[in-house]
Amino acid sequence: MKLDKNLEPFRATIEALNRLLEKYDHRGVVIGGVAVGMLGKPRYTADVDAIFLLNSADLPQFLKDARAENIIPRIDNAEEFARKNRVLLLHHEPSQTPIDISMGTPPLEEEIVERATYKSFSNLSIRLPTPEDLIIMKAIAHRPKDIEDIRTIVDKNPNLDIQRIQSWVETFAEPLGAPNLWDEIKKILTPPE
Repeated sequence: MKLDKNLEPFRATIEALNRLLEKYDHRGVVIGGVAVGMLGKPRYTADVDAIFLLNSADLPQFLKDARAENIIPRIDNAEEFARKNRVLLLHHEPSQTPIDISMGTPPLEEEIVERATYKSFSNLSIRLPTPEDLIIMKAIAHRPKDIEDIRTIVDKNPNLDIQRIQSWVETFAEPLGAPNLWDEIKKILTPPE
């Protein structure tokens, strides 16, 4: 499959992330707009988002390994920020591409990483979540662009595991204060005939 022209500028960044993933036994996955572009419909994105299964004790070594791939912090006190907010704010220095790495937490992110697979596009492999797992993450984020992303993923992936999506969306609905979240997502997944 050909890499979309909107994602071609991210090639060097994704290649650097792939090398970092190898160092961490593939315990991560590319998410966000890049994943939507591969599993749904390509759209503009300004950065590369990923999940790595890391804990706070991993951060010093991870930042050292990232630096070896020209991935460096884009804020002062990045390690402290990550300990507090569970996200590393980095950028790929050669391309100046921002990278947000979420420190995955159990159990959802562990499952997402375990279920992820590499997909190849124009001689570039990208470790991506399943369409179902990307829909779950987008439903939890629940911004207007996330809802639109869900629609494009559904359009491109007709044989989804609706039960898995429902289970996780319902699990997060109450803590998010969105009791009708599943009803909204269900309408997108099962349009009226």
